[in-house]
Amino acid sequence: MSEYFQNDNILVEKAQNGDQNALNELIRKYQDRAYIYAYRLTRNQEDACDVVADTFLRVNNAIKNFKGNSAFSTWLYRIVTNCYLDRRKRDRSRTTVSLDANLTVDHEEVTREIEDTGDTPDKTAERNQREVMLQKALNKLPEFQKAMIIMFHAEQQTYEEIAEALDLPLGTVKSRLNRARISLRELLAENEELFTV
Repeated sequence: MSEYFQNDNILVEKAQNGDQNALNELIRKYQDRAYIYAYRLTRNQEDACDVVADTFLRVNNAIKNFKGNSAFSTWLYRIVTNCYLDRRKRDRSRTTVSLDANLTVDHEEVTREIEDTGDTPDKTAERNQREVMLQKALNKLPEFQKAMIIMFHAEQQTYEEIAEALDLPLGTVKSRLNRARISLRELLAENEELFTV
């Protein structure tokens, strides 16, 4: 067993016994990984921050129930995934306002102005066209397929780690991930020229 994993076990045990400093250390250790994963799922900084905040709130509330049957990081990925899926369910029920809609300020209608601090549109398009197409295709997949593809390809988790994180049998993870790849490939087929070298 690696020293890194042993250190997690010690911190978890201390946190379970009420040591807030140990819990804070675990949060510091994993907050960047949790954010990167959440951002890959949400593609939005604010939403990723919200998912991570929800995640560590759940970790704080559930640390006493962590049995240690898997690595702390695996348990954390499961919580991030669940927080993301829960947030997606809530977001579907919310009404949205168009950015083109006017605002009413002091009984007057004002055009909404949003400052663009990024690169010029043509530079952004050149650099991001492939990523945009990939993200659009990912967004068309069912949420569990999107999460699996991100966990395997972007987070570089093994089948076993994904199975533990999502509480699924290994064979189910392999077959669902394979179906997710086939679906993604089909969605990207119309833009095949962007993905061939």
